[in-house]
Amino acid sequence: MIFLLHLFISCITFVIVHGQVQTGYISIDCGSPENFNYVDLDTGISYTSDGSFIATGVNRNISSQYAYPNNPMLPQPLSDLRTFPQGDKNCYTLKPNGGKSSLNLIRATFMYGNWDGENKLPQFDLYLDVNLWLSVKFINASDVVTTEIISVALQDTFSVCLVNIGQGTPFISGLELRPLHSSIYETDPKISGNLMLFQRLDIGYLNGTGRYVDDIYDRIWSPYGSLSWDSLSTSLDIDVSGNDYRAPSEVMRTAATPKNGTEGLEFSWNMSDSEEAKFYVYMYFADVAVLGRNETRQFNVSWNGEPLFGNVRPRAYYASTFYNLRPLVGNKHKISIRRSSGANLPPILNAIEIFRVQEFSEFATFDIDVDAIESIKTTYKVNRNWVGDPCGPKNYSWKGVKCNYTNSNPPRIISINLSTSDLTGQIATSIANLSSLETLDLSNNSLTGQIPDFLENLSSLKLIDLRGNQLSGYVSRSLLERSRTGLLTLRVDSQNVCELGSCQNKKKKVIVPIIASILSALVLLLTFITGWRIRHKQKTREKNMNKEGRAFESNNKQFTYAEVAIMTNNFETAIGKGGFGTVYLGKLRNGNQVAVKLLSTSSSQGYKEFQNEAELLMRVHHRNLASFVGYCHDNNKMALVYEYMANGNLKNYILDRIDHSLSWEMRLKIAIDAAQGLEYLHHGCRPAIIHRDVKSANILLSEKLDAKIADFGLSMGLPNDQTTSIFTDVTGTTGYLDPEYRKSHNLNEKSDVYSFGIVLLELITGQPAIIKNMDHIHIIKYVGPYLEKGEITSIIDEQMEGDFNLDSMWKAIEIAVVCTRKVSSQRVNMSEVLTGLKACLELELGLGPRSGSNRGIQKMGGLRMDHSPEVYSMDFELMTGPSGR
Repeated sequence: MIFLLHLFISCITFVIVHGQVQTGYISIDCGSPENFNYVDLDTGISYTSDGSFIATGVNRNISSQYAYPNNPMLPQPLSDLRTFPQGDKNCYTLKPNGGKSSLNLIRATFMYGNWDGENKLPQFDLYLDVNLWLSVKFINASDVVTTEIISVALQDTFSVCLVNIGQGTPFISGLELRPLHSSIYETDPKISGNLMLFQRLDIGYLNGTGRYVDDIYDRIWSPYGSLSWDSLSTSLDIDVSGNDYRAPSEVMRTAATPKNGTEGLEFSWNMSDSEEAKFYVYMYFADVAVLGRNETRQFNVSWNGEPLFGNVRPRAYYASTFYNLRPLVGNKHKISIRRSSGANLPPILNAIEIFRVQEFSEFATFDIDVDAIESIKTTYKVNRNWVGDPCGPKNYSWKGVKCNYTNSNPPRIISINLSTSDLTGQIATSIANLSSLETLDLSNNSLTGQIPDFLENLSSLKLIDLRGNQLSGYVSRSLLERSRTGLLTLRVDSQNVCELGSCQNKKKKVIVPIIASILSALVLLLTFITGWRIRHKQKTREKNMNKEGRAFESNNKQFTYAEVAIMTNNFETAIGKGGFGTVYLGKLRNGNQVAVKLLSTSSSQGYKEFQNEAELLMRVHHRNLASFVGYCHDNNKMALVYEYMANGNLKNYILDRIDHSLSWEMRLKIAIDAAQGLEYLHHGCRPAIIHRDVKSANILLSEKLDAKIADFGLSMGLPNDQTTSIFTDVTGTTGYLDPEYRKSHNLNEKSDVYSFGIVLLELITGQPAIIKNMDHIHIIKYVGPYLEKGEITSIIDEQMEGDFNLDSMWKAIEIAVVCTRKVSSQRVNMSEVLTGLKACLELELGLGPRSGSNRGIQKMGGLRMDHSPEVYSMDFELMTGPSGR
């Protein structure tokens, strides 16, 4: 009976605890047992488990070292947490009582507490809907990170998403939503964004819990005072009913004034990360005593010397709130409260809230597309982690969904791949509402019914794959006509391929001529293709004779999946793994070894990247580009076949310091080889090709350490010789991405130059682009301070044991620096890079002084490098590109 009563109380829409009405509160103890509800004894707030708010994740407990009884003051919600080891994006769905357009305070709390026993502090990103809320970081295992944001609901629900950025498993300890009155926390209507709490201070009070029963918004107030201030207080209640900010009476009963009555109250804060930070300040005033007949308290408030609001005269025991109508913009902020002329009492301040504007950087997905994909999700009961916004945050779209992003419009869904997803029923009618859809893959399911006519109204469709289902009926004439003209790739089973009306007549006298005609056409076509392939193979073999007189297979050889399986001995030996899939060792019939890159079904890349890489490699040929042997596209099985590079990729070769040793001469030759490959793409191809993912993992080494550029899945060709840049989506790999391209979306050859500069720094220092054992510091930030002081030997890879020509090394460093300039126009091109590296090699092979005989030389003049945070951390939010073999 008691248990049933507890369930009844926990299910009602509001709870009264210690006089507090918790109407509309959402209070989640993340990671607590399923259906576990309780009242927190410290706050009187009713908490619930998170099973009804999220479908993914694993519940864990913090280490006993940080838990009760070893930590008796630990709040109960922090004793457990929910972790997310699977998937890049996991989202809670919160439904505020006020629905769309309601104003809400959302608070998230995190405590690592060494829950995984690894004592490695994770770092991950927290998003509210599609916009970044906070990059969550920890000082130590017991550090509690609490963050608040005030936001207007743009839909009926909020999505609070944790995003894995590759630096530890995301987790969350607590999540709370508090509805706010729509009239408070007003901002400039021109600003589109959320308010993220910077500080909330209870002035003049140095003790207390920070959470009060009479605070209907459940804000957390931090006690604050100053040695130059006098604290004031009263035991009488302060009337807070006059405005909707409703600061709790206990907060308003304390205040501060300056000890020197002729001076003012001042406080300041600085921002080092951005000069464009925008702030709103909400100040609470109430006199805590009735003034005498001849006493006057009146004061003015200024910001950085500029008037903010003036002639403030707080009433005794009555709260008032003042705030700036326009944001305070800058990186240095100083608030001054000074008494007005004619007043004889010093100013007073009871409380203050400071919020930083978190401007919207991304759009939510187009509403109609969201409704359509949600309907598809419901219709087919899609068993995937389809949570949050379908397209956002950018680069974290739903699995199987691809989107088109622009700077000025909401993202649109352009591709749906639900192949092999156990779909049943008919083709969902909501697909008709995806007006920007370009690719629809519903193959290998159990769909029934007819092929719907509405598909012909989707004018952007370029690919429809409906094979492997039990569909019947006909394909419309419009779709067949688009297929014949090459505007649409249409893949359906043979029983579906008939035009409108022709399926209704199945008499033998009609069917036989049709089949005969088709067979005749197929025979002729096969005869033509066979002859063409024989002639083409002979020509290609002549072109592909290498120096030893042996011929590689034809560069556009198409293998069946069975041939690929035989080639790799049933995929026996994996030699690498990347964004495309696993790479296997293979052997051709002529004995040549090859690397076979097989597309994984869970790959973040797909047909588009596969096709892009295959088509590009068919038309580019250079000794410093990985040679393309052929490809496989057998139903849904896709693979690319390359020549085998015995020493793997440069990144692993550098890091494998035990088995491999690289002299400075060898490193320079590798750099020159890679530069020649890029120089060919930029200046030898017409129009130019930009690689877009230059990194040490995509530079392969042969048995003789000849270097070749690989992995062209993200590469883009410029439209013509007159075009030098192209506006496109940002993609690449953390640590190598050009910061200017990241900001502007304008891609040009200098973006590859920047990435190559990072690779050159890796060759010089022996360090990776992101140095994990130095708290994930970027290599530019690592070398920058040394270069400014001219201490180059402090950054040079000790594996070279000082055996290098100083002039050669210095010149190579100068090349790396000029490659990685923040502004692309200040960088050199690859032709200039190549010339400079060849000069470095000449110096190294010459008779100049070597570092080994000049160990006392440290300073050679400072060299300025852009290593500010905005440069080296600009691309940390991006999804990592394909990895090399």
